Amino acid sequence: MAKNLLVVESPAKAKTINKYLGKDFTVLASYGHVRDLVPKEGAVDPEHGFAMRYDLIEKNEKHVEAIAKAAKSADSVFLATDPDREGEAISWHIAEILRERGLLEGKPLQRVVFTEITPRAIKEAMLQPRAIAIDLVDAQQARRALDYLVGFNLSPVLWRKVQRGLSAGRVQSPALRMIVEREEEIEAFKAHEYWSIEAEVAHPSQGFTARLSKLDGQKFVSDTKNLEFTLTNGDDAEAARKRIQQAAGGSLHVTDVTSKERKRRPAAPFTTSTLQQEGARKLGFTTRKTMQVAQKLYEGVAIGEEGTVGLISYMRTDSVSLSQDALVEIRDVIARDFGTDALPDQPIVYKTKSKNAQEAHEAVRPTSALRTPAQVGRFLTDDERKLYELIWKRTVASQMIPATLNTVTVELAAGTEHSFRASGTTVVVSGFLAVYEEGKDSKSSEDDDEGRKLPLMKPGDTVPLERIHTDQHFTQPPPRFTEASLVKALEEYGIGRPSTYASIIQTLQFRKYVEMEGRAFRPSDVGRAVSNFLSSHFTRYVDYDFTAKLEDELDAVAAGEEDWIPLMEKFWGPFKQLVDEKSESVDRTEATGARELGTDPKSGKPISVRLGRYGPYAQIGDKDTDEKLEFASLRPGQSMHTISMEDALELFKLPRKLGQDKDEEVSVGIGRFGPFAKRGSVYASLKKEDDPYTIDLARAVFLIEEKEEIARNRIIKEWAESEIQVLNGR
Repeated sequence: MAKNLLVVESPAKAKTINKYLGKDFTVLASYGHVRDLVPKEGAVDPEHGFAMRYDLIEKNEKHVEAIAKAAKSADSVFLATDPDREGEAISWHIAEILRERGLLEGKPLQRVVFTEITPRAIKEAMLQPRAIAIDLVDAQQARRALDYLVGFNLSPVLWRKVQRGLSAGRVQSPALRMIVEREEEIEAFKAHEYWSIEAEVAHPSQGFTARLSKLDGQKFVSDTKNLEFTLTNGDDAEAARKRIQQAAGGSLHVTDVTSKERKRRPAAPFTTSTLQQEGARKLGFTTRKTMQVAQKLYEGVAIGEEGTVGLISYMRTDSVSLSQDALVEIRDVIARDFGTDALPDQPIVYKTKSKNAQEAHEAVRPTSALRTPAQVGRFLTDDERKLYELIWKRTVASQMIPATLNTVTVELAAGTEHSFRASGTTVVVSGFLAVYEEGKDSKSSEDDDEGRKLPLMKPGDTVPLERIHTDQHFTQPPPRFTEASLVKALEEYGIGRPSTYASIIQTLQFRKYVEMEGRAFRPSDVGRAVSNFLSSHFTRYVDYDFTAKLEDELDAVAAGEEDWIPLMEKFWGPFKQLVDEKSESVDRTEATGARELGTDPKSGKPISVRLGRYGPYAQIGDKDTDEKLEFASLRPGQSMHTISMEDALELFKLPRKLGQDKDEEVSVGIGRFGPFAKRGSVYASLKKEDDPYTIDLARAVFLIEEKEEIARNRIIKEWAESEIQVLNGR
């Protein structure tokens, strides 16, 4: 039996490290967390110093037993879980389990940290063992306890006041609030019309367009931010076009040419947040997919004769720094592949902008820049290759010289009162742009000019004018959040930490608080009800600054600057008091955001939209005054916050009678389990492509008969003397 036991989190990592350490080591995987709070009330006890009751995670029990068995016969135990708070906590839990079982008596237990899975990094880490960092463990436990107390106390309030099965999270709720507030901004947005005027210039060398910059001797304004516009309707725009056309007389006169050089510096190497953002922008990956692929690259990939090796450093990090060894290698690669001219005199040092760079000591980088994407690409899956190339290029580019850009701006007069402006930006020295350019969430007018080269012109030149045209525009509402822009916003506000962004988004989607429209998040009616309820009644706990300050305090615990129990006490008292108060005082109608639309023209009763157990619905009548109420579910894509009176009335046209078949009435309606067709006592669910408001008799009969055919063929075999049957499954 091996003398030493080393425990990591994943089996892939265990397999790779085992090859490096040799026969003196047994390397086992914990498969993530081994213990968690018991999943019931009382797992955290505020009355007794926030004592926590842990239990083994059932699916990982066999892995814990394997670790315990190996620890029993080992001389030394090394805990090498991931280099962040979660990893530190897992090591502590494993140590506690082994200690409780008496398996550590007389044995050294040490913590080692690998930020990359390479032979050199493993050997160096094994020479620098340390004790478990209890401050990091306390910070993780405090975070887990806070999440538990918020979830177990706030979720039941949502169940009673909004809808059963809902949950509220300490970090997910402010993230949901961001998405909901953005949607409310979009709905409240009023578009403003404005017009632009452009000249199409027929220069002998090359045609180009120029934007109007001066009209009637005054600066031409199209400021969408401050809503200041010179032209706001088509008639004025056409009149202005005619005045300019007449003044120009078929040509424009060059009055000024300016040339300005500027430097554009490379982006810093990847942190978790920026990797997730660029993975979404450039590769179309979700945050979850980016982290899954990065995990595989970190844990190790078989690279031909070299064997299994980790290709990137640890991917959960706030840091943008690079080790000296990495910098030397990166600079060698730049000199070799792009020439010494692309290399700055000294390595570029980046400073972390994040409020707290506690997760790891380095940026996400290749473990060796010498392993180019071209060399290792054939050993990787398509997704692994794409992400590795992204990381390699970003890292190498971060240590290259800035790009030098030259912007030429030409002023062109049309008579004495009007003028146009054209700009073009070209790359003089490509620098880092030869390797990588950071993605953007939205384009600016400067981006349109980039890459456009204007023909040579000088003041006094006259250039032929081909035509002048006007264009109508409308101001645009703020865009919905994408995964990339949401992660960026969460980081800017200091909400959550690198390891939590993917899980926040995943939870919002799993709970159906948000829906995807293309790549953008749109809050569901349930999500809006939850967010508005929390914002109205638990304002402090979904406040961005409060959430960020709490994260800072947890960081102070991790740094050993603050004790975790006073932090918990400060949070728990006011929170519990507010939960108790709101459980009694808030009316459910208010909590669900019920909205009155008007009066039903047939019955004279009020029509409203509400959120019920099975989703949003329209209601005719008032439960306090009307004996009989009518209900109709909203259709997919409709929202109780935007539905009109006219659309709501359409909903009550169900059930629809389609006609007769086999002497029985055929109708369609929407029930508890969705849209259906009915003939006599036979019900058949409508398919996804069927609309209950437009489906015809023939289609409804087809679905009903298809259902009856399935029912007839359901029994494969039965026996007269027995109740046993052999049935067709789904």
